[in-house]
Amino acid sequence: MNFEQERQKRKEQLAGAFRIFSRFGFDEGNAGHITVRDPEFEDHFWVNPYNMHFSLIRVSDLLLVNHEGEVVEGKHEVNKAGFTIHSELHKARPDVIAAAHAHSVYGKAFSTLGRLLDPINQEACAFYEHHSLFDDYTGVVHDLSEGQRIAEALQMNKAVILQNHGLLTVGGSIEEAVWWFINMERSCQIQLIAEAAGQPVFINEKDAKHTAKQVGSPAEAKRCFAPIWGRIVNEQPDFLS
Repeated sequence: MNFEQERQKRKEQLAGAFRIFSRFGFDEGNAGHITVRDPEFEDHFWVNPYNMHFSLIRVSDLLLVNHEGEVVEGKHEVNKAGFTIHSELHKARPDVIAAAHAHSVYGKAFSTLGRLLDPINQEACAFYEHHSLFDDYTGVVHDLSEGQRIAEALQMNKAVILQNHGLLTVGGSIEEAVWWFINMERSCQIQLIAEAAGQPVFINEKDAKHTAKQVGSPAEAKRCFAPIWGRIVNEQPDFLS
């Protein structure tokens, strides 16, 4: 692997991911963070600067942080909660290249129910038997032990619902982590709407498992991410600087 080329690619995708999150409205105040593991120094990850709006983040603004919370590269402050959660996730899951968390509206609303998503449509099946619940909210995550508990709750899944908090997704690439987050937020929205209107009909277990293989693979996540990436590059190319 050419580390410099791969690092630049990951940084560009990460900066673009923040613009995408802002485009979708996942940018409340200073909450939220997306990280990507550095390809060379695997105990380091790139993350957004604290208190910078997602719509303004560029490649040159990103921070390189080690697992001790030290900013190795970059001139801004790191989000303490972001470090606490993501450092423990990256430690616990060597397969995770990227992780995404934001305080999105429907994810926050659904998280208050203390339950998992149901297989009520094709897109939601991406998470069938592949997401979990962290039901131990104790406030803003500033303690490493809580980051460890979130990592334990995630297990080997692609997503975890943080009760009374929001959503967190992971993947073997930024494309995966970002698409799973977008899809999960929309799935929360659809389920809330459906349950407000009546009693949703579930997809049966056999078909839900089959559909999960179709729409829940890393390759499918990358395919779904591609047109969104194309749009943000066309609309906001300044993030690449």
